[in-house]
Amino acid sequence: MRIDESLTLADLAPALSRFWQLSGDKIDLMLREYDLAQGSPVFTQAGKYSTRGWTEWTEGFYYGSAFLQFDATGEQRFADEARKLTVERMASHVSHIGVHDHGFNNLSTYGNWLRLQREGKLPADQIDFCELAVKISGAVQASRWSPTHDGGGYIYSFNGPHSLFVDTIRSCRIVMVAHAMGHSLMGENDESNSLLERALQHIEATARYSVFYGEGRDSYDEWGRTAHESVFNPNDGRFRCPNSQQGYSGFTTWTRGLAWAMVGFPEQLEFLDTLSDAELEPFGGKAKWRELMLKGARATCDWFIANTPTDGIPYWDGGAPGLVNLGDWRERESEPFNAHEPIDSSAAAIGAQGLIRLGRYLGADTADGRRYIQAGLTSFRTLLTDTYLGIAPDHQGLLLHSIYHRPNNWDYTPEGQSIPCGEACMWGDYHLRELALYVDRLRQDQPEYTFFGCLKS
Repeated sequence: MRIDESLTLADLAPALSRFWQLSGDKIDLMLREYDLAQGSPVFTQAGKYSTRGWTEWTEGFYYGSAFLQFDATGEQRFADEARKLTVERMASHVSHIGVHDHGFNNLSTYGNWLRLQREGKLPADQIDFCELAVKISGAVQASRWSPTHDGGGYIYSFNGPHSLFVDTIRSCRIVMVAHAMGHSLMGENDESNSLLERALQHIEATARYSVFYGEGRDSYDEWGRTAHESVFNPNDGRFRCPNSQQGYSGFTTWTRGLAWAMVGFPEQLEFLDTLSDAELEPFGGKAKWRELMLKGARATCDWFIANTPTDGIPYWDGGAPGLVNLGDWRERESEPFNAHEPIDSSAAAIGAQGLIRLGRYLGADTADGRRYIQAGLTSFRTLLTDTYLGIAPDHQGLLLHSIYHRPNNWDYTPEGQSIPCGEACMWGDYHLRELALYVDRLRQDQPEYTFFGCLKS
């Protein structure tokens, strides 16, 4: 990508003001038109949200978007809807033992609600309710546990105990928050399992097996490449091979999986700094974890910068076979209406937040820090343009040109096009709002938006 070194937070103010108006219009449209009896809204087809019964991992993004909208604009009706729908519909997600998505669904709803109460923006009358939901969700998430042969382990995906998804680093957020609330996972004979230890071990497994560093692991090892899925022998916990469910292959980089790691590592670095040295000493000490997470964050963010079109919006997979037909696509702006391979704007919305967080963690006054911040702002600026925003008033989606599952051909291809384009997804809409709120708070010198903002100050 071509990083704009001159772009400032103030430069984005007019686009952000327009964005929040459009965002509110889309939430209102969904509340009027979408029938929740269909199931969770997942992605749009011809501009209307539809469901896909794989797992219900997107419902929390719908209600969580209304919490974010209230946070940004102060419009009470959005908070009222978010609270009502969270109470009515999210309980099953708290106790859901079959998914690896607790940090997505439940921090987006109960976590945001709790944070807004802590910040004094909503009445502090449901703190115990939200805390209990987060505690249980964190423990249920940590219970999906597969040990590795070296004494570590990971939270396994919905594919089963053999499967580590790179996505799940972002579900570690709720495990960490539950730990910080003093909770643990109780097992047989009242054995208490540390949620901090499980989250750290999962992050370590992700860094070791899901991220590549150009150190010769296989013939396609390069700095920052990620595998969507890492496969283990469940009998002895030994790593077997990289794989992919939603990318092109285990040896190419599915860019949304990359983006989850890009934001997951920097967020955990921020949380790490809230923990005492004594708390981390039994697990090897703070320096060990900082080095591991920082290496993963740098590598994935560097890969994104090196393998994304000039405007900061990636194609859905860096090794997608049709990219050869696009020539030197890294040296041009993204082309969502090309004839060969789709863009995934949701990967940009997720990854841009990771770039900015990493840059701020390293320091805006450092060369590396500024490089990552400016890369994130460059991507964000493109996402705020008419090319990527769903400006048509009857289109229910906010962020256009996202991809769900290209190998399964689930995404909608409009008439006259040869690839999916022009559609939105619930995680893309949510994470664009989350990115906008994060940047808006920075721009206005407000307290930084973090996943652990729901904890007591």
